[in-house]
Amino acid sequence: DLERLAKIEGDNLTLNKTNFDLLEMIQLIKDNFSAEASKKDISILLEGETCILYADKDRIGQVITNLLSNAIKYSPYGGHINLEVKQEETSTSIIVEDNGIGIPKDELPLVFERFYRTDKSRNRKTGGAGIGLTIVKSIVSAHNGIISIESEENKGSRFTVTLPKNEDNSLL
Repeated sequence: DLERLAKIEGDNLTLNKTNFDLLEMIQLIKDNFSAEASKKDISILLEGETCILYADKDRIGQVITNLLSNAIKYSPYGGHINLEVKQEETSTSIIVEDNGIGIPKDELPLVFERFYRTDKSRNRKTGGAGIGLTIVKSIVSAHNGIISIESEENKGSRFTVTLPKNEDNSLL
């Protein structure tokens, strides 16, 4: 994970951009998480319409995978997760929203820092390295996109990734 982060944060990150159907890719990732979600009786709803995006499909897949994995990890038994793809004229947004533990307001600015964990009881064995969201932010930034978070303790979190639709657009 650290090696991957170093590569992403350094100048070594080479994006292999192609056109692909974002909604279709998210559906596949959602399907891959169905067994994990069903263990906690979590429902996952995907909304949106077909959206052709010019981006690095593998890297954007990693962003969705990290965000969905976190949503499942931090959602309660019987919880729900909403995934949504929204298109604007020059950008596309991906929203991952859960009804999990949420993040304290004073910790929101820290969630994208490496090694940060909301749940202090988690360790490498139970909670990963604490760099998943750092990787997500680095990939989104490499695509000239932005990521934002809204969260309320004990109510859940909403991550919004906004990416330019094509190479000529930049959100930074």
